[in-house]
Amino acid sequence: MKRISLRLIALTLVLALALAACGNGQTGPGPAPDTAPDDPMAEGRPFNVVSLVNGNLGDASFFDSAESGLAELASRGIIEYRTIELGGADADQPRWRDTLIEVSEMGEFDVIVLGTWQMDEFLAEIAPQFPNQMYVIYDAVVNEPNVVSLNYRQNDMGFIIGVFAAAMTTQTDFPNINEDRVIGFIGGEDGPVINDFLVGYIQGALTVDPDIRVDVRYVASFVDTARASELASAMITQNNVDIIWGVAGLSGNGAAEAAYDHGAWFIGVDSDQEATFTGVQAPLAGITLTSGLKNIGESLIWVFEELDEGRTHWGEEIWLGLDMNGVGIVTDKNFATTPPEVQQLTLQALEDVQNGNITVGSAFGADAVDVAILRDMVRP
Repeated sequence: MKRISLRLIALTLVLALALAACGNGQTGPGPAPDTAPDDPMAEGRPFNVVSLVNGNLGDASFFDSAESGLAELASRGIIEYRTIELGGADADQPRWRDTLIEVSEMGEFDVIVLGTWQMDEFLAEIAPQFPNQMYVIYDAVVNEPNVVSLNYRQNDMGFIIGVFAAAMTTQTDFPNINEDRVIGFIGGEDGPVINDFLVGYIQGALTVDPDIRVDVRYVASFVDTARASELASAMITQNNVDIIWGVAGLSGNGAAEAAYDHGAWFIGVDSDQEATFTGVQAPLAGITLTSGLKNIGESLIWVFEELDEGRTHWGEEIWLGLDMNGVGIVTDKNFATTPPEVQQLTLQALEDVQNGNITVGSAFGADAVDVAILRDMVRP
């Protein structure tokens, strides 16, 4: 089997459960705004790029996805780049702002790439000070004329994963699935981006079984694997959770380790984590049934391909969904070993989003879902 091509799926926002649709910003790229600065890169490729990682590579998900996209661009001669890992602990955060200022002052790079909501305030402060420096920020919005903001409809992906997880927990003939219909969610933090995943996850699960329970816990860090392991172990032993979705960056690997230790199943995020678990983490691949994909790398490839063709998007806020290969789900490897009815329900969820038969609510926007109420509805 092969992973479904998200480019074949049209994004539609309509939602069962009468929960409001997500609305943030544009649904796709448009013409470059009139306020865009003069393009300092008229000489073309290779573009000189620096990627600032406010964490570390090796998370097998978010930052590794970005790195893979940049590496592909470099292999094709579109960019030359370097990556600076800044660490993800609280003590590292002063370096994030300082390094962003430093590389901006250098004037050496055509484009500075960075990501996450933890960097948007820094960039909103610094980008106006360097109007001829171009920036690309992913998974955040900075409305400045020299910034492209890439965002992802993770709520749509969450819905599909929720359908899969709820369908799996009903399959008591499948190894390590128990009689209790309780699934788990480990989030990196209790904030809008992570809760956008959660809104879709819960809503998708409820379409499979309105009595499903969802154990939701937050690590309060994207780099604390030990804490994530503790939380995952607790939900397995306390509430008989048999399948956990880790949406916590590097911390999520700790949840996968706990699932492995306790004989439960894991769902990855951002990258195909079954494929990226290697070396000492190789045993975790065996318990990773699928992954929700937030295709950071492919979105960066798209931006630089556009730039290479002379199409600039400075000043734009771009939202990438199923239609633009922004999000999706892995449908080969371990997924293909799950019961046929689970696969069918999951693929049907994709089709329903495509056809407008499903509306997925969001943690963003004026009509944002009340996440606290939603969590309480499904608490074990």
